[in-house]
Amino acid sequence: MSIKSISTAFTTKNLDQCRDFYTKYFDATITFDSGQYLNLEFGDRQNSLQFMKPMLPQQPFSSGGGLMYNIEVEDVDAEHQRLSQAGLEAVMAIEDHPWGDRGFAVRDPNGILLYINSPREPSEEFKQHYK
Repeated sequence: MSIKSISTAFTTKNLDQCRDFYTKYFDATITFDSGQYLNLEFGDRQNSLQFMKPMLPQQPFSSGGGLMYNIEVEDVDAEHQRLSQAGLEAVMAIEDHPWGDRGFAVRDPNGILLYINSPREPSEEFKQHYK
């Protein structure tokens, strides 16, 4: 098998809220929106997220519990300040982490944790784990 790409579509009843949240706070570009399925692209458009209403009658809505998107940015402190001033509450305070980043987290309308970070030099303890 030769896979060209893989993406995940998150089933949600919050499609409108997702559209508004990601375009407002993360400068998402809407590349497809049928009212049932939403494709958002970010930055250089190499990164995307998809949200959809269930396609089958018995298909459940996804839960944001246990799911986290990692979003690497150039300047995490500037993003923390920008999002805080825009009214988003950090559910995880901004701090340096020994595994090699500085980050904080917010939640999207589905309860998905968005971990926003910038790389840093890892501690000696964590350097051995990098390949």
